[in-house]
Amino acid sequence: MSMEDLQRFIQFLGGLGMFLYGMDRMADGLQKSAGHKMQQLLGALTENRIMGILLGTGITAIIFSSSATTVMVVGFVNAGILNLSQAVGIIMGANIGTTVTSWIVSINEWGEMLKPELFSPVLIVVGALLGFLSKSGKRKQTGEILVGFGLLFLGLDFMSGCAAVYRTNPVLLHIFTFLGEKPLLGVAAGLFVTCLIQSSSVSVGILQVLALNGMVNWQTAVFINLGQNIGSCAAALHSSVGANATGKRAAVIHLLFNLAGAMVFGVIMAAVFRWNPAFAAASVNSVEISIFHTVFNVSNTILLYPFAGLLVKASGILVKDDGQQKECTLDSTDEMKRHLDRRILDTPSFAIEGVSHEVVNMGYAALHNFDLAAQVLLKDDTGEAVQVNKMEQKIDDYEKILTDYLIKISNQSLNEEQHLIVKNLFYIVSDFERISDHCENLSELAVEKAKRNIVFSEDADRELREMFHAVRSSVEHAIKAKETADMTEVRAVVRSEELVDNLEEEFRERHIGRLSAQTCQPENGVIYLDALNNLERISDHAHNIAGFVRDEM
Repeated sequence: MSMEDLQRFIQFLGGLGMFLYGMDRMADGLQKSAGHKMQQLLGALTENRIMGILLGTGITAIIFSSSATTVMVVGFVNAGILNLSQAVGIIMGANIGTTVTSWIVSINEWGEMLKPELFSPVLIVVGALLGFLSKSGKRKQTGEILVGFGLLFLGLDFMSGCAAVYRTNPVLLHIFTFLGEKPLLGVAAGLFVTCLIQSSSVSVGILQVLALNGMVNWQTAVFINLGQNIGSCAAALHSSVGANATGKRAAVIHLLFNLAGAMVFGVIMAAVFRWNPAFAAASVNSVEISIFHTVFNVSNTILLYPFAGLLVKASGILVKDDGQQKECTLDSTDEMKRHLDRRILDTPSFAIEGVSHEVVNMGYAALHNFDLAAQVLLKDDTGEAVQVNKMEQKIDDYEKILTDYLIKISNQSLNEEQHLIVKNLFYIVSDFERISDHCENLSELAVEKAKRNIVFSEDADRELREMFHAVRSSVEHAIKAKETADMTEVRAVVRSEELVDNLEEEFRERHIGRLSAQTCQPENGVIYLDALNNLERISDHAHNIAGFVRDEM
């Protein structure tokens, strides 16, 4: 290799780097702009497979990678958020969504004004100005998208310029012709490059760059493209290592789907090329590759849609149960870890949705501990104190798991709204943990009360019951406020908190009156006042949670 060839190769790699970075910036900006809408997409998903296809297409169009979408699907299935029937539709849609990138790459063949050298610098300048000068988060995200778009096409221009020199190179032309004449080798080449790059969108883009310079014929392009579609399964298969059997099956479904399509289209196109050798040897351009790529993925989805159930069954035959699906073998902390799957982190909107659900579950666990503490103190059932301690330990574990996951989410690229939600979730997790701490305090007070043979007066007992009822209402409404984002629930917490504050002040004064009248022993009063104080603090934490929910509305 001459020095000039080495220089062109380095420039080609530099162009590829700009292409990859630009695509990443575009996807990142689009994800930030979509924000909460991405979460709504998941919420709209039902057993309707067509809805799943639309969802998979939409997500892939936003994040520019069918591999990333299917990796995320493996995570959802592994976490129990999706079942395999729902996953099939999303996987089919992901293959359609990935065609968006190929159409973007081919845009420079749509007209002279769309040549990268003309509009790429303009996009980069406008995007950079928006990013640096705008205070609005939305405008900054638009700037990020424009810069990514510009860099993507600048990278394509670099790669195309380097490849143009070799358009008449007899060695390269012979290689591409040979790959076309040997379909299995063509498929293997596309498969290898895609597995190496870990992105079918990028490998298809490279093929289009070569096609731009007239280096690829139809026969070669088709078989390489079929291999690229199979290669897009590599990321999901690799990601499924360590997943449960259901998660592995989702990755296998993606492989079976693409393999079946490649085999059917491979046979059809081989027959077409044999029948029409002139067409097989004709040069293909990037727009025509986009057309074939789109026709293949849409037709494959239509063809295999009726057999989705068979794909699920086939995945079950290939991947046997590993015993992890039996939820009875898992305790709740294991379930929470499984639900907070690391594969979902690359799509922060969905990761936030998942962790929010688990925070609500932590809230209900804290409420259960509150009910246990009430039983210990009000019914003198000190045997339940052990259960309160166990639940408190479990809630401490929840706090650690959720906090660790929230830290990982906060290290992702988030928009302003998502930053606020994650920050508030940190605080809400802490508030639920503090509620459980106070429940443990109440349980310890009950045990101390039993040791000293303390018996509350009828008035004190009635007041504590009323206080417990008001505080429970406050906590329950706070959990529902977080669960439903309903302002009615937030207002209910505010009303309950006001009632609790008033009751605490009133009951404290009554207690002082009883002490003055010597109808209550001082040692009884210490337990009573500490219980009031813990209950009032629990209500304060519920009020904090409602405040964080209100901030997000």
